[in-house]
Amino acid sequence: MAEMSLSLSRSRFFPLAGIAASAVLLGLYARGGLGWPLGFVALLPWLLTLNQTKTLGGALLSGWLMSVAFALAVFAWFATAVGSFTGIGGAPALLLLCMLAPLLQPQVWVYAVVRHFVGQSTLLRALAGAAAWVACEWLWPKLLGDTLGHGLAGAAHLRQVAELGGAAGLTVLLILVNEALAHGLLRRRDGLRAWLPPLALTVATPALMYGFGALQLTALREQAQQPAPYLRIGLVQSGIVDYENLRREIGAYAVVRKVLDTHFALSSAAIEHHGAEVLLWSETVYPTTFAQPRSADGAALDQEILDFVSAAGVPLVFGTYDLDSDGEYNAAAFVEPNSGLLGFYRKTFPFPLTEHVPGWLDSPLLRRWLPWTGSWQPGSGARVFPLRTSDGRSLQVLPLICLDDVSPSLAIDGARLGAQAIIGLSNDAWFSADPLGAHLHLAVATFRSVETRLPQLRVTSNGL
Repeated sequence: MAEMSLSLSRSRFFPLAGIAASAVLLGLYARGGLGWPLGFVALLPWLLTLNQTKTLGGALLSGWLMSVAFALAVFAWFATAVGSFTGIGGAPALLLLCMLAPLLQPQVWVYAVVRHFVGQSTLLRALAGAAAWVACEWLWPKLLGDTLGHGLAGAAHLRQVAELGGAAGLTVLLILVNEALAHGLLRRRDGLRAWLPPLALTVATPALMYGFGALQLTALREQAQQPAPYLRIGLVQSGIVDYENLRREIGAYAVVRKVLDTHFALSSAAIEHHGAEVLLWSETVYPTTFAQPRSADGAALDQEILDFVSAAGVPLVFGTYDLDSDGEYNAAAFVEPNSGLLGFYRKTFPFPLTEHVPGWLDSPLLRRWLPWTGSWQPGSGARVFPLRTSDGRSLQVLPLICLDDVSPSLAIDGARLGAQAIIGLSNDAWFSADPLGAHLHLAVATFRSVETRLPQLRVTSNGL
């Protein structure tokens, strides 16, 4: 009786241990750096338990628990940021993250269920599961645009494969290697012929990825050695991040005054000491509408920016707000020394709720319950602008603002419009309490350059 009780205890503990082990590995993998090899084994403990699950209910339960563990291990920083932004605190935000995990990471439980329905064919199950994972991420828009492949941002050679299939393609390869390892371990006692094929796939996949990356990097280095025009861009990052607290302490006008004076000083230093020919400031650095002032003070501040650009003799791109009859937009303004305001790029993907509430959801009741909800409108998609120097050189650039850089399609659209480079403006201040969020955002943005082969310059308020 005691032996039977111990056996039942172990059978219940084993699936939970597998889920916990995978969650720990995924958490380490998501931190980047030298942890990128963990992506090839992170799902393995969970798969070893999932392969022993015989019922649909068991597969669904395992997938649900794994989605919660995944969210806690990789995105606890997001709950911290949400708790701080909304004022509900860290613990309630973590609880909310756990409750919403199946919606935030639906690919995990969909993957488990699809594998169950496919049956015992190892190859078909692996292919169907990997396809279901990336299809779910494509069909169900994810808040942060994340996928497993983003963890390979630190592997310069391996990430080049994203040129062929995007970060989603890397996710498929990672899943297939994890599946092969799980199959090999289950067949390890069946002789060499049984476990050699999955072992060969496990070794060959990263080896082929590395080989492709080596060829691409060699070609890129050779291209970079060819004579070509250059443009020196000054990225101005002030470290001023908490506008709201400053506004309460010194007032709205004083905040704008402090931010502008800091950026004017840093920009002048970039021109004088580093030869900057273009200036790039971060997202919403000018926290009011530009060229459509709301007051006499606003008009005077607008003119200060125009006068500074004219005196400096270099173009400036900066984050601000734009306005039309449909509403207000998070925008990037392009200003030139001779012609003034060239135009605005409007952020295509404002962050849900905090920046934009869709019309079908918006209501006075919602805004009473959630007073921090935003009212910005989404822009109309990719636009390309010129950066023109005083001596006639010109560079066509695609601006992306914050969440825009999680969208591969937006960067690809810009490349098709003739962009020669990407400029990213972001305000990662809400990640200040946990820099992991800012590091993950940077990793995701990296893939826009791998996919399009466009160089990228990225400026944020907190300097990452």
